[in-house]
Amino acid sequence: MAIKDILLTLTSYPDPTPVSVIDRGVLLASLLGAHITAISCEVHVQVPGSFLSGAGNLGAIVASEARKSKSNAQDLLAAFESAARKSGVLHEIILENCLTSEVPDLLVEYARLRDITIVPVPESYDQWHAEAIIFGAGRPTLVVPEAPAARPVELNRVIVAWDFSRAAARAVSDAIPILEKAREVCVLTVTNEKTIPSRRSSSELAKNLSRHGIEVVVEEVDAAGRAIGDVLSAQIAARSADLLVMGAYGHSRLREFVLGGATRSILTRPPIPVLCSH
Repeated sequence: MAIKDILLTLTSYPDPTPVSVIDRGVLLASLLGAHITAISCEVHVQVPGSFLSGAGNLGAIVASEARKSKSNAQDLLAAFESAARKSGVLHEIILENCLTSEVPDLLVEYARLRDITIVPVPESYDQWHAEAIIFGAGRPTLVVPEAPAARPVELNRVIVAWDFSRAAARAVSDAIPILEKAREVCVLTVTNEKTIPSRRSSSELAKNLSRHGIEVVVEEVDAAGRAIGDVLSAQIAARSADLLVMGAYGHSRLREFVLGGATRSILTRPPIPVLCSH
């Protein structure tokens, strides 16, 4: 299935998403010929009534923070509207109003109704929104770093992190519309890091992707005692990759997410956009 409906999440509080993320999202929509919807939330900080009643100017501070969020949300959506119009992509804006604690669930609801959701991750790493969407949406998530990109958005070189797992298989399937546009796809298996169920899986995956007209290079890299996240980051740099495709491992109990090592390592500081599926 082609990717034709993208959701771009824009954070208004405590710090606004950089405009560079908007530009990357709009450019991706243009490359894929997709409609893109930007959503931002005016948030209200939730403070127990007992604190408000005896905390002097705390109520005024909370109101000021709400105004800050409102202004940031409106500015972000205006910047998105301008960028989308300039690029000529079909687009829509959504402005929601909710408590800070309600934002992740709200974004998950919208993400379940889109082909893919773009979630920026700040350098300080607020995992709450990204992880809620990855594990709750049932759709692929494109995690992008908030740091300015070294080069424009491209889909030329893609690395697929392949370990023959269910999550990796799901990620590859979700990524096929993007892989079909790539100039080079590397199916990368990290060996001696964990047991891989099948030695034939990489070559068989390459055959499967070739039937979609995708040119594939199959590579194996020895972990050599390194964490898998470090191995992937080194390969991304060595290959000047534009996108990483990987399965996301983890589970949650309420808000307590327990992530696999590779997932946490990559999401903590994504070096490039990462397409995750769970």
